Amino acid sequence: MTDEEKQAAIEAAQRVVDEVSSYQYSAEDATIADQLDEGLAKAKVSLSDDERTRILAEIDGLKDEKSAAPQVRSATPAE
Repeated sequence: MTDEEKQAAIEAAQRVVDEVSSYQYSAEDATIADQLDEGLAKAKVSLSDDERTRILAEIDGLKDEKSAAPQVRSATPAE
């Protein structure tokens, strides 16, 4: 995978995370996870299990309205 492909995957994943964070953060955890997974599938990118878990925890942290939106650190094009 080239650096350009990796960067494009991270940017696509970040758009999904931003959308889920802004529209779904007050939803139930299962709904947030489903929306994240659905968005990533549509964007044709994937996150590692650790990255997905971290992002879901950070989205959950938004419920206190003191946390910043999660930033995607790594993503790959879906196979």
